[in-house]
Amino acid sequence: MSVTIKDIARLAKVSHTTVSRALNDSPLIKEETKRKIMDLAEQLNYIPDYNARSLVMQKSYTVGVFFTSITTGTSASFFSDVIRGVNSVISENYNLFVRGIDNYKDYHSINKKRFDGIILMSQSEVDNAFIYHVMQSGIPFVVLNRQVQDPTIINIVPNDKVGAYEAVTFLIEQGHHKIAIIEGIEGFKSTQVRKDGYLNALIKHSIPIRQEYMLQGSYDMESGYQALEQIIELENRPTAVFCCNDDMAIGAMRAAFDQGINIPGELSIIGFDDIGFAHYTTPALTTVKRPIEQISIEGAKKILELINEPKSTGEIIFVETELKIRDSVKKM
Repeated sequence: MSVTIKDIARLAKVSHTTVSRALNDSPLIKEETKRKIMDLAEQLNYIPDYNARSLVMQKSYTVGVFFTSITTGTSASFFSDVIRGVNSVISENYNLFVRGIDNYKDYHSINKKRFDGIILMSQSEVDNAFIYHVMQSGIPFVVLNRQVQDPTIINIVPNDKVGAYEAVTFLIEQGHHKIAIIEGIEGFKSTQVRKDGYLNALIKHSIPIRQEYMLQGSYDMESGYQALEQIIELENRPTAVFCCNDDMAIGAMRAAFDQGINIPGELSIIGFDDIGFAHYTTPALTTVKRPIEQISIEGAKKILELINEPKSTGEIIFVETELKIRDSVKKM
């Protein structure tokens, strides 16, 4: 027969309410009592009945981690950084449910009975329908990665526009005036703000904007490879390329290698994100560090706060990017 809270309470000579609070790490219980109860639970091999606990507490003990899409526009490194950050904060008392919004035909299964809180790693305005559904359902949630214009929503976002501006400004400071861009997926907010940073840097330094230097990518290595093949066919070839993420930059570097183009001798390349592989490319990739793991950690902390103490006011938290100068950019 399995051990119950009442068994532990009898041995500890306290009420079962005290045992329940101690096992849930309640600040209302003295540390000495809490330690005694935890030791007894471990010795008796006590296993919590989460189903009963959920019924009593009216909680699911599940936190949803949703992406715009897991299969489109979400690189493996981006995905792992998000999950690693959230997982480092969410305790073992909660289950993590991970899904792409694009998997749903409707959102009727997204409700308070299934989720205590939701973390949305948003990449597109297409997510707004999901956001409004969650709001109407009364589920505590935070939106990461994309700023949503609603004063009741907690947003934690990287300052991508500033990061892109600093990257292109760095290229200009190294003497590059013919700078191409390989953009991300059309319609993604990150694509637009990084392109805005690129354009702002050119305008600030009075460098002509060339339409032929703007190529569409899709945040994967293959699109970076294909975009660079188009770039090297241009009559007035650029001396540098700003890629809107590192995966496309790595694809572009491979295309340059296959075409016998030396980096950075003949062409400089700069990326965005600072994924793990950026250190190990040849040459090492100059890029913008986008602290997705840190953003996810902050998001997880916020969702736990909201679960325990809901509030109706939102806030915007910006997490700064950082330019990582390595070996893929040449000083002209």
